[in-house]
Amino acid sequence: MTMTSSRPYIIRALYDWILENQCTPYVLVDAFGKGVEVPQEHVKDGQIVLNISPAAVQSISIANESMDFDGRFGGIPKKVVVPIRSILGIYAKENGQGMMFEADDPPEPPEEPSNIKKESLSAKRAKKPSLKIVK
Repeated sequence: MTMTSSRPYIIRALYDWILENQCTPYVLVDAFGKGVEVPQEHVKDGQIVLNISPAAVQSISIANESMDFDGRFGGIPKKVVVPIRSILGIYAKENGQGMMFEADDPPEPPEEPSNIKKESLSAKRAKKPSLKIVK
């Protein structure tokens, strides 16, 4: 059974945990990810760190597909949209506690060699391993 990504659930839980501990939640974002809308003038090395505390942003929503909010950058109001897959981490500014994430895209499964018959592969998989006692 294929499950949805756990990343949005973890982000929401850590966001709440950071706030409950009177800390400031920051997110690290891949600024060049597909669908990311952040002020490009604040991007460094392809990433941007965003303060997502209630004091810094308005109307924050962390949904399963994206996080969005209204923020101010240099006094200029901006709408920020970040797909969940582009959030690289969430942590507390004060102590760095939180979590970094790996790439959300699962690796490609290895290709089966074309010179081996599929029947022989399934037969090999069906065999149970044997154990041998060594003294």
